[in-house]
Formats: sequence, C-alpha cells, structure tokens
Amino acid sequence: MGLPPSALTADLLQLPPPGDNAVIVLGVLAIVVLVGLSAFFSSSEIAMFSLPQHRVDSLVDEGVAGAETIRDMKENPHRLLVTILVGNNIVNVAMTSIATALFGLFLSRGQSVLATTFGITTLVLIFGESAPKSYAVEHTESWALRIARPLKASEYALYPLVVLFDYIVKAINEVIGGSAAIESTYVTRDEIQDIIETGEREGVIEEEEREMLDRIFRFNNTIAKEVMTPRLDVTAVAKEQPVEEAIETCIQADHERVPVYEGNLDNIVGVVNVRDLVRELRYSEGEPSLARVVKPTLHVPESKNADELLAEMQENRLQMVTVIDEFGTTEGIITLEDMVEEIVGEILEGDEEAPVEFLEENVAIVRGEVNIDEVNEMLGIDLPEGEEFETLAGFVFNRAGRLVEEGEEIEFDAIRIRIERVDNTRIMSARVTVLDVDGSEEGEAGEAETPADDAF
Repeated sequence: MGLPPSALTADLLQLPPPGDNAVIVLGVLAIVVLVGLSAFFSSSEIAMFSLPQHRVDSLVDEGVAGAETIRDMKENPHRLLVTILVGNNIVNVAMTSIATALFGLFLSRGQSVLATTFGITTLVLIFGESAPKSYAVEHTESWALRIARPLKASEYALYPLVVLFDYIVKAINEVIGGSAAIESTYVTRDEIQDIIETGEREGVIEEEEREMLDRIFRFNNTIAKEVMTPRLDVTAVAKEQPVEEAIETCIQADHERVPVYEGNLDNIVGVVNVRDLVRELRYSEGEPSLARVVKPTLHVPESKNADELLAEMQENRLQMVTVIDEFGTTEGIITLEDMVEEIVGEILEGDEEAPVEFLEENVAIVRGEVNIDEVNEMLGIDLPEGEEFETLAGFVFNRAGRLVEEGEEIEFDAIRIRIERVDNTRIMSARVTVLDVDGSEEGEAGEAETPADDAF
C-alpha cells in the first residue's frame, strides 16, 4: 500500500501534518502576545522607578488619573520590583517553551533548541527590552500613568508568587546583610546640584542664578568665622563715650549700627543704632546717655554653622552678633547683611571696593580677606584650603612663613600671587595671575608684567 499524496508531500518537505497548522498559528499568536507582555513589564520597571517621588506627589495633588495607584505601589518599592520581575520571567520562560515546541515541529531537538536560543533572545532583546525601555525613558511620566492600573492588576493576579518571592528575597538579604531599600524617597543634594548644572548648560538657568543656588548649598557648610568681619575692621564705641562722639564715629565709618564695648573690645556688651543715638541726643530727658540705648547682642563661637546662626538671628530679631574664639576673645562681628551676602553675593555701597576685580580674563586684584573657596570659584583655580587659614592673605602667610611686603611674589602650581598693598602687617590686596602650564601668563597683558625683585 502506498502513502497518501498529502502525507508523502509533508514527509518530503518535513512539514507538520495539516492538523498541526492550527497549533502553529496559536503558538505564533501566543508568542506575539508574550512579547507584548515582556515589553509591558520591562518598560514598567523603567517608568515606575525613574519617576521621582516628588513628581508623584505633585500628580496626586493635581488629581491626575493613575497617580494614586503609582503612589500606592511606590510605597512598597521592593514588592513592586518583585511583581515586575516575576511577571517578566514567567512571560519569557513561557515564550521560550512555546517557541521550542514550534521549532520542534520542523527541526530536530538540538536544532530547535539553538533556533529558540538565538531567535527568541533576539526577539526579546529588540521588542521586549531595548525598544520599550527606550520609550519609557523618553516618556516616563505619561507611560507610568498609563500602565499603573494594569500593573496593579498584574500584582493581584500574581499575588501568591509575589508574596512568596518577596519573602524569600528579604530573608536572603537578612542572611547576607543586604539592604531591602530599593530607592530613596526624594532626590539628594548632589542630584539637585547636577540638575542645576545641567540647567545652566541647556540655557534654562542663567549663570548668576546658578551661582546663587551654589552659594545656598554651600551656606549649610559655612561657619561663622568665614562670614564675619574680622576684629581689625570692626568699628566700635565705648559704653562711657558721649552720645555726640558715638554719632560721629558711626557717620565717619558709614555704619548704621556699631558694637558697644566696656573696657576693651573683648568685652562687647551690646549694639547701638545711630537712629537711637540721635533720638537720645535730641529728645532725652536730662543728660543724654549711650548706655540707655544699647541693645543686647549674642556671642557665638567662630565654629557655629551659618545657617543655624541666621535662624537664631531671625528668631531673636538681631541685626548684629559678636564672634568669639575658644578663649572668649572677640574675633569679629557678623551682621545680617553679611549673612545675606553669602547667598546673593557682595552688596557694595558707595566707593566700597569689590572683593575681586578682574583686570584681564586671567588676572584679578583680590582683597586679602576674601575666602579661598571664593577665589577658586571666581578664577577657576584650585588653591588649597587648610585649617590654619581660610583667606587669600592666610594662604600667602602660610606659604611664606613670615610677614610679607608689597611687590613680593609667590607661585603655586600655575598661579602667581603678587602682593599689591600691605597695611602694617596686614595684606590688603594681591594680584592673582593664572599662568600657562609652561609658567608664562595666558594673556598678552600678563607678559608685560615685570616680576618683583623679591620672590618666595
């Protein structure tokens, strides 16, 4: 007996019998659906964990559909991740099994395994991983809102497996000492600073705005000693001084208020305002007395954080405080204006000199009391900061190891510092020049400078 023609043809072409065609079609459709589910779970992971918590809270406040579901799932990020991974692995394993069975209808066992390995891997990488994840990265917010409810439904459908694997993973973490935390609740300070720098590069934030934001972040790490007006620059009046002389001192120093001391400057007893002095002089009953208009002040250590000090000054409604060292000696004073300048930059009045004045792009005249970090930022250099000094003058004295005179120079790496003005033993200003790597000045104007006879 011969074989039927249809069976003979199928045997020659190595095709499955006609009854298996329905199985093939259903298998292919199942693989297409599973690829779609793989894409769903892969993109869900990117969208849900890339959407910051503060943005989720904003969407909830705005009443956006799906935002509540996102917030509920992100409250337990560990379980959310387990849900996505369980769903994705079930889908990929099922896809591999079906593909192996389909290829087995046409190929030998070894060939079907190879075909499934390379074929399904390629299919999953392109359509189940790369493409959907790229889409989720570009449309994080909208895609997270769209898939929130289906993902929540998947969690319910896979609930037994999710709970089981969630428990197992947490148990393993406890054994190996791992952390169960998946993500931080909000962005970190470093991330915010990165966003600010990116905003400046993209033109969203102006350079001046970026500098102010940077100063705000630095303010938290600033101490009183870095903000204060040093003792040598403090104008003060004695408590027993006549009111007329106190008014004259304020006018000559161009200060609205000055500290009041008893005996010497290490015993500051308060602060006096020029308006109160004038009122006391003009309208007081009897002999005008400076002691009657002295207002109390705070004495704070030089190591006190600036942000804490600002809050304390606001709480006590103080315009000026006294900074003391560990021995109780007066180091300087801090006004509310000093605190504000740490954030917004220098507020110059009248003929007051700028702390840093550029002569050329690479040459600047810098006041001696300017902090090293400010010099580094404005000139784009990297002078070291040490515990022994905080200002440019302190850096020069530290490098020289002695008092310096006008015209002397010091070089550090590719930076030349020339002392411009000295008042007694104090460095008032210095010329800072950024040099090329070969030691020559970057600008043409710098080449005309004559080096000083005395150098360190």
